[in-house]
Amino acid sequence: MSKILVIIPAYNEELSIRRVIMDIKQHMPAADILVINDGSTDQTASAASEAGAVVINMPFNVGIGGGMQTGYMYARDNGYDVAVQMDADGQHAAADLPNLIAELQGNDLVIGSRFLEETSYRSTFMRKVGIRFFSRLVSLVTKQKFTDTTSGFRAAGKRVIELYAEYYPIDYPEVEAIVYLTSRKCKLAEVKVEMRQRQNGKSSITPVKSAYYMIKVTLSVLISALRFHEVKTAS
Repeated sequence: MSKILVIIPAYNEELSIRRVIMDIKQHMPAADILVINDGSTDQTASAASEAGAVVINMPFNVGIGGGMQTGYMYARDNGYDVAVQMDADGQHAAADLPNLIAELQGNDLVIGSRFLEETSYRSTFMRKVGIRFFSRLVSLVTKQKFTDTTSGFRAAGKRVIELYAEYYPIDYPEVEAIVYLTSRKCKLAEVKVEMRQRQNGKSSITPVKSAYYMIKVTLSVLISALRFHEVKTAS
């Protein structure tokens, strides 16, 4: 049987983290749960620990990229075969975990997609535009079709755990992380998942941050694609 770790990066999610952990325990009781407490100023760490998760407390807020790389380093160093990324706000349904992990047979990374098939998920117009833009950009760069490149619901096999433990994009990393794996000839796939609306708190991405995100990630993807192509050509 595979040794499975669910990694949950969390920043000020004390109102939802316990429910997320209990949901995982119900649908994937054999999995271990690791919460990366990313400099929270509330009771996220104690709530996660009381619910039965292992907690790593970052000394300050390092962002999603630094938090996830820490999680992948933990998975690598403790011999996990599968590492699943889930959000701490309750948007990801643990009921989809078995399908996500099953798709790793023959793949190195599996992304839970809201748009591969029709689901009940509804988003704002601008968010939907951004998701579609990045999915088309990455599809163009990688020559593989993707529908939900900003999804933070992902299952990684052992090879990807090793790669991400060594390198993981820091700032808004989900999109660039896909380009990085395709440059390493990893096999990626998407599966349909249901995603709920955020259950507590609010997103940290404001309109100004959204504009920054669009510009920064677009440049990062194009630069990364060029750099990885040059490395591949040189080798």
